Amino acid sequence: MAAVGEHYMRGLYGDDDYGGRGQPQQSAATAAAKALAAGTAAFSMLLLSGLALTGTVLALIVATPLLVIFSPVLVPAAITVALLTAGFVSSGGFGAAAVGVLAWMYRRYLQTPDQQQSSGKAHDAKDWAQHRLEQARAH
Repeated sequence: MAAVGEHYMRGLYGDDDYGGRGQPQQSAATAAAKALAAGTAAFSMLLLSGLALTGTVLALIVATPLLVIFSPVLVPAAITVALLTAGFVSSGGFGAAAVGVLAWMYRRYLQTPDQQQSSGKAHDAKDWAQHRLEQARAH
């Protein structure tokens, strides 16, 4: 069990980072360099996150009066876009369902007798499962 975890840790951190059996520990200088690089990356990302938040708040402050002024236009436009999106999504869903039904019909009714014999075993298994289910419900 420990071997599985050891291989997992080696794959996760790399062979040179894992101090398992037979693996030398990393030097203090390497550890410090990695910590410095990780700290720099984390600070940079934190700074970018703060700038993005500040920009978002400023944009909201500037856009709020415009949204209030244009709300008689924007609300019906948003409703229209929502209805169009719902229509396209439902159209795609119904189309996919129709293709599925047509494929099922083809497999079920339009196969040659040889093809139907090969699918007969699956049909027999389905009938057997339905029979067993009905028996279980009866008890």
